[in-house]
Amino acid sequence: MSDHHEHGPHQHGTPSLRHRLAHLLTPHSHETADKLDAALESSAQGMRALWVSLAVLGATALAQAAVVAVSGSVALLGDTVHNAADALTAVPLGIAFVLGRRAANRRFTYGYGRAEDLAGLVIVLTIAASAAFAAWAAVGRLLDPRPVTDLPAVAAAALVGFAGNEWVARYRIRVGRRIGSAALVADGLHARTDGFTSLAVLLGAAGSALGLRLADPIVGLAITAAIVLVLRDAAREVLRRMLDAVDPALVDRAERAALAVPGVRSVGELRLRWVGHRLRAELAVVVDGEATLRQAHAIAVAAEHALLHALPRLTAALVHADPAPVPGERDPHLALAHHLTT
Repeated sequence: MSDHHEHGPHQHGTPSLRHRLAHLLTPHSHETADKLDAALESSAQGMRALWVSLAVLGATALAQAAVVAVSGSVALLGDTVHNAADALTAVPLGIAFVLGRRAANRRFTYGYGRAEDLAGLVIVLTIAASAAFAAWAAVGRLLDPRPVTDLPAVAAAALVGFAGNEWVARYRIRVGRRIGSAALVADGLHARTDGFTSLAVLLGAAGSALGLRLADPIVGLAITAAIVLVLRDAAREVLRRMLDAVDPALVDRAERAALAVPGVRSVGELRLRWVGHRLRAELAVVVDGEATLRQAHAIAVAAEHALLHALPRLTAALVHADPAPVPGERDPHLALAHHLTT
């Protein structure tokens, strides 16, 4: 027997007094409308993060482009291109968030949330391209050193680039983690790599001011190595999400929540997976074999309810109730065994 309902995500932590009063005084439901409202709200937060970061990075790139036109700094030109490319990563993420709002259908029965994973992959490839471009620019400057003019303006533009990228990185990562979007977190890490590139421009300008022509390309190569490290972290996060990896702590929390439900004797198979920035659960609970169908169903609903309160961003749970085995009884799942062997 199984029980399946879809619900809106619940954000938990230490609830405020206002939240607790609202929880007591308002009708408490987990209906489909609640799920859609919460899903749309999380997508709206993601879209807002994209628009804000696009505006900040666009303004940063324009300011740097003006200095490039005056100074002729190749390093600053590379940083400007970096910032422009980072701003444009909002496009695949924006498409993913819009697609994620579409309802599930008979072809895409889980909805379109996985579009975020594809967007995350595009962002990882963009970070890789940025690392390659930074390395190419650094090697080119190492082989052909060039003087940089208007160093104070270049240094100021580098600081603007670093400040803009770091602010956007923190903002994207914070929102991405709040709504559970690995793609938005990866995009935030990408913005941080561009901040590193801006610091390379600043250090290169300082070296040029001291008469060290090779300072800029050497620092550029060091920053390229740092970008590769960030690329590794971003790729690992996105690829884990694409392979349905979850934090083991979430599995432990779900198991404890289910075991705490009256009538649940033990928890069998428990699976969690992300679909975009929303979480789904499947689990089997063992109940009294003499329980009626209605009693077993009530226990399954209570277990599902407990999961919704224990797991942030959980929007759907499938709970299967198994009767507790008795000595000499044939395993009711034995008929399925030959279908499950590989």
